[in-house]
Amino acid sequence: MSRVGRLPVEVPSGVDVKINGSHVHIKGPKGELEFTFSPKIEITLNENVVQVNRPSDAGEMRSLHGTTRALIQNMITGVTDGFQKELQLVGVGYRANMSGKNLELNVGFSHSVVVEPPEGINFEVGERSQQIFISGIDKQAVGQVAADIRKIRPPEPYKGKGIRYKDEYVRIKAGKAGKVA
Repeated sequence: MSRVGRLPVEVPSGVDVKINGSHVHIKGPKGELEFTFSPKIEITLNENVVQVNRPSDAGEMRSLHGTTRALIQNMITGVTDGFQKELQLVGVGYRANMSGKNLELNVGFSHSVVVEPPEGINFEVGERSQQIFISGIDKQAVGQVAADIRKIRPPEPYKGKGIRYKDEYVRIKAGKAGKVA
């Protein structure tokens, strides 16, 4: 039995969960999310506890079991607390500014790069314009937007300049002068 899949998902007060077959709709204080899961997995709601069960021990069922439970847990966490990713800009002259709701990045190009937030995603710029905070209720969307922003100028391996995640370690290579003959 899946260690993740067999755990029950507690529904906190203030969160409304509706299950219609394999379609799950969750509404909470920060917003609402819905997703249609595989019809092969059984999802039930009993007294503020969501339980996910699988019909057999086939490989596909085992993988769907834990994934379905984790996605439901992330949906509930999203509508109650939300998710946030932090990016850092490393480099001389690299900075981020807010232009209305849009994020404007100056990261070494001849022009500034403007990033528009998708629906449900908010941007904030930290002090000194070196931090970017991406927040929203959908964990997948927050992670995807953070990855897309990082892709604009990924950290390079010689000086470490670029956009990186908060706790990302960038291994710095030795340049030509660092080689020993």
